[in-house]
Amino acid sequence: MSVTELVKVDSLSADEVRTRWEEAYVRFESPEQEIAKFISRLKRLGQADWKRNAQIVDIFCGRGNGLKALELLGFTDLEGVDISPELVARYNGPAKMHVADCRNLPFEDESRDIVIVQGGLHHLPQIPEDLDRTLSEVRRVLRPHGLFVMVEPWLTPFLQIIHFASEQRIVRAASQKFDAFATMTHYEADTYFPWLAAADSILRSLDQNFVTTTMKRGFGKLNFIGKPRK
Repeated sequence: MSVTELVKVDSLSADEVRTRWEEAYVRFESPEQEIAKFISRLKRLGQADWKRNAQIVDIFCGRGNGLKALELLGFTDLEGVDISPELVARYNGPAKMHVADCRNLPFEDESRDIVIVQGGLHHLPQIPEDLDRTLSEVRRVLRPHGLFVMVEPWLTPFLQIIHFASEQRIVRAASQKFDAFATMTHYEADTYFPWLAAADSILRSLDQNFVTTTMKRGFGKLNFIGKPRK
């Protein structure tokens, strides 16, 4: 969707919506830019303290750029999970990939050290039900001293400003990044905005499943790290 085009989501098939969203995502940032972003973010989240041979699962991994960032940081035992076979097929690297629903993870109990999600949970169709199921699954597969690392959109003042700017035609005409952001927001509105409105439910579900070690809100993101409640 460009600044001159407005398409109702309900007039498109699920595949068409996904295609348009992915086209906008590519315009928003290149794979190289996304990998660099993930590397910087993981450094801020304390990856230097994680064992390089830790068994790490990246859920909602999409095209696998989070896995590539982990690989470049020296991690050697990596797995990715995404429900889209098309996105999983785009990954080219050493990680073991699984086409699966993150509400039903294909791993044994207490079998992984770290589970990471970067921008996937806000695509869940039902909050809090699907979030509760997903976080319960993450808690199940983590070892007792494992870590859950989550970075998701959060309705901070910064994000409100970004939303306002991306709704202005002149801003979108001048900036491909703002136009791409507005397009992605348009095509994921059914899950994105309910997620932003469900802060209490999200925090409650996190608290039910994890003991918080880090929680920071800023620049439109919630950064959370926790250990599984057993």
